[in-house]
Amino acid sequence: MLDVTVQEHSAAGGASRAGGTVELYDFRRPTTLAREHSRVLELAFETFARQWGTQLTAKVRVLSQVTCEQVLMFSYDEYAASLPSTTAMVLLAVDDIDSKAVIQFPTSAALSWITYMLGGHGATTNTGERKFTQVEQALVRRLMDDALEDLRYSLGALLVNRVSVDGFQYNSQFAQAAATSDLMIVAGFDIRVGESTAKATVAVPAEVLLPQLGDANPTSAVTDAPRLMRSQVASAPVSVSLRLEPAMVRPSMVLNLAVGDLLPIPHPQHRPLEVAVEGQPMGRAAVGSNGSRLACVVVSTA
Repeated sequence: MLDVTVQEHSAAGGASRAGGTVELYDFRRPTTLAREHSRVLELAFETFARQWGTQLTAKVRVLSQVTCEQVLMFSYDEYAASLPSTTAMVLLAVDDIDSKAVIQFPTSAALSWITYMLGGHGATTNTGERKFTQVEQALVRRLMDDALEDLRYSLGALLVNRVSVDGFQYNSQFAQAAATSDLMIVAGFDIRVGESTAKATVAVPAEVLLPQLGDANPTSAVTDAPRLMRSQVASAPVSVSLRLEPAMVRPSMVLNLAVGDLLPIPHPQHRPLEVAVEGQPMGRAAVGSNGSRLACVVVSTA
């Protein structure tokens, strides 16, 4: 028979294991950017944000700053649903691609920029969202032409197709820049011009950028899904433990346990221990050593 001495221990170890970060996974949108792709795109759009802020400062003659908040991949339907129903959407034609890229921002913010450009103080009499007049549209187009130059510079070799301003749309649900299921790389921005701030987005069809990002393409064919799933499961970390035969005791014994008490374990010394993976028995192993560390030698598998 093998006896186990109950010792005092700290709960810190259990707390540290429970303190990990958990990320929610949306099964309705299983297609996501590969981590290495995401980092490359984040760096490119952060460069674009700095260039765009400098360009706005020069055009509106007021200190401006643009910050890139996140870069994600959505279907066009999800992207359009995330936008306000009334907003300014500059549609961008992409050579050799049917889908259009989009630069989106509140019309009220653009009207404030125009007021600065014309020598005003940025305040607008109409704070609601509305369509641009022909003069306002011409001025906004000039700002967007400059922003496109910054976008081409920032994306560099990632953007091989020519992109140009195609038109304006003010209803996010009827813009029809792409098919509802088309994937879009969407970058979110925070724009500060003077004392006012606004949210903006830049959406580029994924088929424009992903081919230049390398071999690890997250939009792999559906027919390859079983192999990808097996590969992912095989590389997932799991916990492996050695277990003695369980001892049956009464609750009163457990409640009265104190430091120094002996708890008999009905596990013969000659019998191998049970190997469990994530709590599921997988075989038996004998206790051994590997250098200065304890180890186990597997003697049978289930």
